[in-house]
Amino acid sequence: MAELRRTPLHARHRALGARMVPFGGWDMPVQYEGIVSEHRAVRESAGVFDVSHMGQIWLRGPDAVAASERLVTCPVASLRPGRVRYGLLCNEQGGTVDDVTVYRVDEQTIFLCVNAANIEKDYRWIVRHAGDADVRNESDETGLLALQGPDAAALLGKLCEPEPAALKRFRFCEAKLAGGTAWLSRTGYTGSDGFEIYLPAAATETLFDALLDAGAQPAGLGARDTLRLEAALPLYGHELDDETSPIAAGLERFVKLEPGGFLGAEALAREAEAGPTRRLVGFVLDEPGVARADHPLAHEGREVGVVTSGAPSPTLGKSIGLGYVPPALADVGQELDVVIRGRSKRIHVVDTPFVTKSGGTAVG
Repeated sequence: MAELRRTPLHARHRALGARMVPFGGWDMPVQYEGIVSEHRAVRESAGVFDVSHMGQIWLRGPDAVAASERLVTCPVASLRPGRVRYGLLCNEQGGTVDDVTVYRVDEQTIFLCVNAANIEKDYRWIVRHAGDADVRNESDETGLLALQGPDAAALLGKLCEPEPAALKRFRFCEAKLAGGTAWLSRTGYTGSDGFEIYLPAAATETLFDALLDAGAQPAGLGARDTLRLEAALPLYGHELDDETSPIAAGLERFVKLEPGGFLGAEALAREAEAGPTRRLVGFVLDEPGVARADHPLAHEGREVGVVTSGAPSPTLGKSIGLGYVPPALADVGQELDVVIRGRSKRIHVVDTPFVTKSGGTAVG
């Protein structure tokens, strides 16, 4: 078994008493004080996550933008420098190689933030299809912190130039922070306002400590998962994989269906026209219990789908989940059963996200 990799903050996590777990080949903090308190810190004030296990793959040169247009589902040529878009890498069959964020640095420079477990796979895929673009995997040299929550801008403003509150959603800029210069991006994976901060790996600990001193609560992967689940954001390996398309996952708005476009465009266009054979839905349990990934979903005693993610929602006080079912059973209000350890529990399909950025909910 390969030795688990460590982020630049590994020693700090242990010093703070974090419980460490394997994740995507990395030794990562799943919680510090507790998942619920860390979750609530992000919803109510500010929490900081070490996400330095995520990958950064850069494309440079005259062919960088054209290569990115071939690779990702979202428009890249129209993306102005300093702006960010969410997109997906797809294979020729329309399955999802990975979901990524696309950063337009300048006219000839793009970088993609990719999932930790997919770094090597994505790098090989991008090199294979990038033409003459210069492709570099700079993940090992880069640290990444996510400061998330309604107080994130005010807290970061104590440490940052320029003023972070002025940065709009899905924009990024170069900033001066404790520890040196960084890329500051108003993005996140929690459903709350916040920032993702890319900086040299060696400077990560200095900034992390400064954020804690400024009032941020350290948060682990457990809270990150319950937060992204409340926001109904997909997790690769659960809602997305090489066999699952963005269409089935309800991500059509991030796909430019144009002939001769990105890899997999033709397959996705056919699927969009015919309709997918399954749909990702959000659901709430109507009985005590917790749905978990791979639990069967049933209708009238017959297995019809599968849970991809599930957990108790700290915000709602209810157990929620995501899963795939046939389109005929995907309407809001549809009643189904989740089978937990051989026992059926009633659920019903709801609108997603479960919790909105403004704090509203889709669940009564």
